Amino acid sequence: MLGPNRAKAAQRDKAPALACLSMPLSVGMHRVIPRRLLAALIAGSFGLAGCSAMIADHTPTALGGLPEGAPQRSARPSAYPAVHDMPPRRGSVVLTDTEQKKLEDDLIAARNRTATKSKAVDAPD
Repeated sequence: MLGPNRAKAAQRDKAPALACLSMPLSVGMHRVIPRRLLAALIAGSFGLAGCSAMIADHTPTALGGLPEGAPQRSARPSAYPAVHDMPPRRGSVVLTDTEQKKLEDDLIAARNRTATKSKAVDAPD
């Protein structure tokens, strides 16, 4: 025969692994909130948070509403930028290898010319 602690441990080991999901959450010593009620409260708080801008417009200033000198909200909503519109295709084509090499050589030559000119200006007499 098992002792009382070992019997509880053996019974706990036989319980399904997800049994804790059906157990209610306890709040304090005597009150218990079922998980469905807790989920409904959380969903309701998200719903109220989405309406908070409209509620704040009609709440008195003493209760945390808009201050006296706040401008009125516009009647029509602002236009959102067209984030999903793709720009038109480019008219230019990609440079070929020879064109890119020529462009790089021209840029290197311009850099070298500028460097030699700046050395000549900075050189003391």
